[in-house]
Amino acid sequence: MTLQLIGAGLPRTGTSSLREALRYLLGGRIYHMSEAFAHPEHARTWVAAMEGDPPEWATFLAGYSAGVDAPFSNCWRELAKTYPRAPVLLSHRGDPKVWYHSMAATVLPRTREMLAKTGEDPMVPLFGAIFRDLFTDADNPEDVMAGYERWLAEVRAEIAPDRLVEWQPGDGWNPICRALALPVPDRPFPHENSAADFLSRTPARARRDQQRSDVVDL
Repeated sequence: MTLQLIGAGLPRTGTSSLREALRYLLGGRIYHMSEAFAHPEHARTWVAAMEGDPPEWATFLAGYSAGVDAPFSNCWRELAKTYPRAPVLLSHRGDPKVWYHSMAATVLPRTREMLAKTGEDPMVPLFGAIFRDLFTDADNPEDVMAGYERWLAEVRAEIAPDRLVEWQPGDGWNPICRALALPVPDRPFPHENSAADFLSRTPARARRDQQRSDVVDL
């Protein structure tokens, strides 16, 4: 199996909904941050890839049909070169402030929580790498939004227009199905992982964090 689509969008741009939509369209596994948490042994490989030492992608991503969200999207340049026939999907929010407010309610506090940990949780270095080149001050909205806009500009500048698929939550099936030459399903587009959903899973995340730490400490 080869990658059929490369997601280049940042977290909180509808990536969980895209994951479910692509699972349905492509009938295969989709790499997403949830997959990285399910396989914490992948964390070191992703960090190395972000630092310029990528794996053999065909081996590492064997069995996946596509990927969206960090850490997959952090490697969009390398993946786009490795899979030149795959469309590149840039998910985003029309207004940087909308994206920032979603991040500030969910991913940024989670990142601070992870980076404050002591011990050997393998996910901590991954969280340290994901936003390292995006912004320097997570508490500065202007810095975070500037990084977001820079990210979008770089993807748009480097991916050919006929390969780039821009998508925002609310756009539904059409842009994706057109890029993949697939019919539009006769079913609603998934709507996953609202801010409220994310926050409701805080206790479950804490339990899984502790379980990973317990395994490392054995």
